[in-house]
Amino acid sequence: MTQANVVSAVCDDVLGTLDAVEIARLIQAGEIHPREAVEAAIARAERVNTSLNAIATPLFDSARRDAESPCPGSFAGVPSFIKDNDPVAGSPFLYGSRGLPRTPVAKSSPFVEQFLSLGFVNLGKTTMPEFGLTGTTEAVVHGPTHNPWKLGFSTGGSSGGSAALVAAGVVPIAHANDGGGSIRIPASCCGLVGLKPSRGRLVEVEGSALLPVKILHQGMLSRSVRDTAAFFHAAEQYYRNPKLPEIGLVTRPGRRLRIGFFTELDKDTPSHPECVAAVAEAARLCEELGHSVEEVPPPVDDRFHEDFFILWAMLAFAVTRFGTHLLHPDFDKTKVEEFTEGLARHFKENVSSAPAAIWRLRKFRHRYARGFDDYDVLVNPTLAMPPPEHGYIGPDVPFETAMERLKWFIPFTPTQNVAGGPAISLPLGRSQEGLPLGVQFASRLGDDRTLLELALEIEAAAPWPSLGR
Repeated sequence: MTQANVVSAVCDDVLGTLDAVEIARLIQAGEIHPREAVEAAIARAERVNTSLNAIATPLFDSARRDAESPCPGSFAGVPSFIKDNDPVAGSPFLYGSRGLPRTPVAKSSPFVEQFLSLGFVNLGKTTMPEFGLTGTTEAVVHGPTHNPWKLGFSTGGSSGGSAALVAAGVVPIAHANDGGGSIRIPASCCGLVGLKPSRGRLVEVEGSALLPVKILHQGMLSRSVRDTAAFFHAAEQYYRNPKLPEIGLVTRPGRRLRIGFFTELDKDTPSHPECVAAVAEAARLCEELGHSVEEVPPPVDDRFHEDFFILWAMLAFAVTRFGTHLLHPDFDKTKVEEFTEGLARHFKENVSSAPAAIWRLRKFRHRYARGFDDYDVLVNPTLAMPPPEHGYIGPDVPFETAMERLKWFIPFTPTQNVAGGPAISLPLGRSQEGLPLGVQFASRLGDDRTLLELALEIEAAAPWPSLGR
């Protein structure tokens, strides 16, 4: 359904408004065949993707074959999508860039193996900004991906294609990952649940061990806390990190918590009033639920963001300089976008500052951890402004302008990537444009379960609207 610039794929088919847990239950009970679920999702995708532009590479034929005998995991037969920065055997690996060839790869990444081991049937690869380097999904190679809540507006990034398909109700869950907010940013923009887990919780992104600070985290996007909780419980059956406390299956709220909240990082980066109001309302709700809530200073210093952007720019420099070794022998660096080139230049111009910046970022986890000495959870806006219209930080914007806008748009989310702690975005606010606004809840490293327990309680007390249910 497309109505007044709102796009929803929900219809009277076998998927209906069901979440992934319920679809999996019906498949296991023999009430739905995996082939029926996959065909319904394919029909939904074909109906709405002309409006959303969220699929980088459809893999419908292979999905039909896989539906005949899906992996026997907790989500056996449930249709899903995989973001196009993880290789999937038999599919092109484009990474949102014109510089990579459209030739199928031979082998899936280790995380894709984990994801598919849970039983998901992959319908294709989802769109993303070039190399995941910006906070909106408007890559030149595919064109802009539209927010299903209002066409012409950003889905966020870099997991914007996955977010659009889940929010519109094409599938209940899709793969996402996060290097500076790329799970939580699109969750906020598209009205979804987006948990960036603790560092090491899931099988790691390939090559992340090469980074001086391990900021890359795998994950997923869903419309319900139940699906997110069930996913992480199922993922632990495939891979369990012995250095982290087990999450287990979260089905009910937990203990009463000490919660601190803040709405801006400093006076020079104020948050939009609508984002501030969403946090204030979330804090009020937590207090009504019996938690102890008070305003606190943010757990960052003045140097953090400049340090982070030097590290971020180093990724762009590595891609443009070593892409034929890191990505594909036929990578053509002359085809990268202006923003990628600008970030690479930023690193070259600031390379002398990089050692000190990386040293401070490595130490940041200690400062961040001290923020939880007196609190169990810290709450803040996921983003500092509502979802912008396409073009605000799109590929046609000059690099310096795009950089400044990006810094204001996403000042909060990189802190957990650097510190390694978990953070979840919940769609608790709405802008005057009718677009979702996320509120982020963060906890100490390894305490993912507390966030899921709190999120489950909040969802029950104040259910959020959804296009997909």
